[in-house]
Amino acid sequence: MDFNSQPTVAVVILNWNGRRWLEQFLPGVILHSAGADVFVADNASTDDSVDFLQQYFPEVKQIALQENFGFCEGYNQALRQVQADYYVLLNSDVEVTAGWLSPLVHLLETNPQIAACQPKIKSFHQRTHFEYAGAAGGFLDAYGYPFCRGRLFDTLEEDRGQYDEARPVFWATGACLFIRASAYWQAGGLEKEFFAHMEEIDLCWRLQNLGYQIFYHGQSTVYHVGGGTLPKANPRKTFLNFRNGAALLYKNLSDQELNRILYTRLVLDGVAAARYFLKGQWQEVAAIWRAHRAFFAMRKTLDAARQGQPHKKPTAQLTGWYPQSVVWQYFGKGKKKFTQLDVPDSASLPA
Repeated sequence: MDFNSQPTVAVVILNWNGRRWLEQFLPGVILHSAGADVFVADNASTDDSVDFLQQYFPEVKQIALQENFGFCEGYNQALRQVQADYYVLLNSDVEVTAGWLSPLVHLLETNPQIAACQPKIKSFHQRTHFEYAGAAGGFLDAYGYPFCRGRLFDTLEEDRGQYDEARPVFWATGACLFIRASAYWQAGGLEKEFFAHMEEIDLCWRLQNLGYQIFYHGQSTVYHVGGGTLPKANPRKTFLNFRNGAALLYKNLSDQELNRILYTRLVLDGVAAARYFLKGQWQEVAAIWRAHRAFFAMRKTLDAARQGQPHKKPTAQLTGWYPQSVVWQYFGKGKKKFTQLDVPDSASLPA
């Protein structure tokens, strides 16, 4: 798609010590992103990423951050320096394909109520299957556990064209997030207290509370390595996911639903810790314990975020909220595919 005389699009890659990913995937981004500006924002890398970019990709616009702000504040800092109608937040370990931009930008252009969207995310290493971080669009269950069409927990579905249509979802992945610049800043950007993980779900939730929709579009495909900067099996990642999962609920749930859902979730987190204990995975148990301590320690900061967003929709009015426990459906009933969950049709839910 030629974006001449069209809205401006900025593809922004946040880099931290990712020279090998830039070397592998940046050429494809440049090749397949004609008409868009490509930026690399460097989060104070200590490898040779910056020198590499200057030597081999002088056409790429660079933003140098003076410290490692993490994923969330790193993007906030970088995007303040980018002028565009649409941002594309793209992980450095993503392989894009020809024509990947056009369907998503067209979707945003034709419906001003859509604030953010994502393409189909497939696995770089198992290219016939969906990838963990986003798959075919994200949902939340009754206790705030995220899952995707095409991915329940660690079970990844083969892509057989079953999720090719465009449809509203709860959240769009931060691995390849298309978003209106105006909506990004209206919602306040990414929550810096999260540092990384669950941040896109928090942002999409705030956008829904503002009256926007979040979409998935299956006519655009990218391939994600996953775990490019932090492997999936990692106590640090466990800590961030469990801390931010609780913070996500505390920030965004309505007053009427907050205590019931949040404290049930914390109990379920304890069950997850018990499972790790029985497997002898002591570091994961400790990570969950530290995550809960950190969550309660950050509640004063989160209180300000709650007060800054006075209107919070009941969960029944949120597109992509699954009113049952995906944990029970998956582990208790053995349902491994999205289509087995009987998730309400998002298109029929209030926007």
